[in-house]
Amino acid sequence: MGTYYDNSIVPDHLKRNFDVYDRIKELNLDLGSFDSEVGSLKGAGICGIIFHESGLTYLSGHGYGPGHMYDDPERIREGQEAAEWIANSMIKRLHWGLTCGGEGGDLNDIIYTVKALGMVVSTDVAFNGGPAVMNGFSERWQSVFGGGAGEFATNGEDQSYSGVHARSAIGGFTGRFSIEPEIIVAIPPELSRAIIQNRGWVFPLPPAMLQKVTAEQG
Repeated sequence: MGTYYDNSIVPDHLKRNFDVYDRIKELNLDLGSFDSEVGSLKGAGICGIIFHESGLTYLSGHGYGPGHMYDDPERIREGQEAAEWIANSMIKRLHWGLTCGGEGGDLNDIIYTVKALGMVVSTDVAFNGGPAVMNGFSERWQSVFGGGAGEFATNGEDQSYSGVHARSAIGGFTGRFSIEPEIIVAIPPELSRAIIQNRGWVFPLPPAMLQKVTAEQG
């Protein structure tokens, strides 16, 4: 388990007793490499993660999928698969955001998940499947961090519920993808402060900080 998580405010009877990375391995989730996933903010107008000293950690949304959603079971399934793909991508982003600076944190230091928002693309005013599409994201998140709708749950129960989140899932947007989720998680304030003090509050990294952490990797 993560050192920061073990010392967190979570009471022992609510703490995870599994390693998040064991679940990631069972799910065949590819986390990539430092060179492929840790980049520069040079020229960027937005970022992927913002760390706040309180421990709240904000991940920008990511759009993906075959396009416009409508109330057809096969189309909903395609949207769910896109949402799951985005969850995988955001878990990978969060892993490198937590680990690249060597502060000692990783995904095991996620205390719990706070809020997710899923914007589902549909020009059909009668579309009712937004929540169903977003379930592909939420269920994958719970599979990794814990929750009764996740792949490791039995009869709707899991050992931990730190992947369960407050959520909105809204249809009616336009775009050349199917869904764009965003999510907020909580990490121990001590870890967030260590990250900010060492390399700043933003990921990808400012150019000077990328040079710093890359040199430390070597």
